[in-house]
Amino acid sequence: MEPGSHKLYHVHGFHSRDFLDAYCSSKPGMPFAHESFMYPMEKFHNAFCSGDFKGDVLIDISIGPIIQHLYAAQEYFRNIILLKPTEHCIVEVKKWTDNRTGAFDWSHTTTLATELAGKSDQCEEEKEVRLKAAITHVVKFDLNKENLTDPIGLPQADCLLFWGILEAISKDLEEFVRNFRKFSKLLKPGGRIMFYGGLNCTFYLVGGEKFHLVKYNESDLRSMLSNEGFVITYLEVSQRKAVTDLCDFDSAVFCTAYKEQKI
Repeated sequence: MEPGSHKLYHVHGFHSRDFLDAYCSSKPGMPFAHESFMYPMEKFHNAFCSGDFKGDVLIDISIGPIIQHLYAAQEYFRNIILLKPTEHCIVEVKKWTDNRTGAFDWSHTTTLATELAGKSDQCEEEKEVRLKAAITHVVKFDLNKENLTDPIGLPQADCLLFWGILEAISKDLEEFVRNFRKFSKLLKPGGRIMFYGGLNCTFYLVGGEKFHLVKYNESDLRSMLSNEGFVITYLEVSQRKAVTDLCDFDSAVFCTAYKEQKI
């Protein structure tokens, strides 16, 4: 599907706070509580705690200025690098990591992350401080460059984490695969990936504006990973619980995989 009149995240951008208010806030009745917090945070937490995901560098490529899935990651990676396509999202993340005035309040996710870890409430502030310290760089990427982060060179990652980004920066399924291939070059041989996204989705709304998403299904995801040399270690689909017209996905998918090493 061509994006048509729909905007593209990495080209047109959106107001980061509008995105967070719609999809990540703590307000009562927030429709994406399951898809933005409870389900993915539990899945990422369990994956990190499995011991299969650890090392020096985790590179996160996620839509918007989100951080809620990374609380457990700071226990297993010394450096967390966030890649973003727009300056607006970079500024929004840095407001939070640098404790600036007007930063988005993520305390509701800190509470959930602490509960998932089985820690007492007294650990919440420490958990947030440690995540902020673990996020060592927030870097802009450009899909038109051979080195996506030129002029900055990044160390190869032990793990790549994708959340809703490939579908937001690709015009169609072929470009979805090409963009995955570009990011995969940032991964060490034998490295691992985590993937979270919405299936069969074509758009999402931010600030009343409609943005394009590539429609893909479970079979498309499995085929892409297999064709790109990845072995899936876990894949689960969760049916949509959100009741809203802000986005038209029908289910969420969480997947982990590792890159086969050539002999």
